[in-house]
Amino acid sequence: MATTEIYRYLFIDSETYALDPEGYLVDMADWSPEVAEALAREEGITLTSEHWEILQLLRDFYARYEMAPAMRPLVKAVQRALGPEKGRSIHLMRLFPGSPAKVAARLAGLPKPTHCL
Repeated sequence: MATTEIYRYLFIDSETYALDPEGYLVDMADWSPEVAEALAREEGITLTSEHWEILQLLRDFYARYEMAPAMRPLVKAVQRALGPEKGRSIHLMRLFPGSPAKVAARLAGLPKPTHCL
């Protein structure tokens, strides 16, 4: 079993959460809406209902496929689940600036998507 390097910790109330060098949770079981909110603040994002529907979609995707989707599969999954207006790269970029697949996966408590730089 490979060990994950811990880079820093996230502190919420009296709880401590280990993060890897890229800021992803070391233990996915540590995820909670409060953790997502704290990680979002680090990204300069205030989570809205639109963010939460993407985060839930990602968590469902991971539960089904055991991987976080890269950008193209993410767009397709959002389009299939939430419709063509929300299933567009521009919509995801607005919600999760920079690299939507990476940022959203991080906030959803998932590992970094494969094939994402």
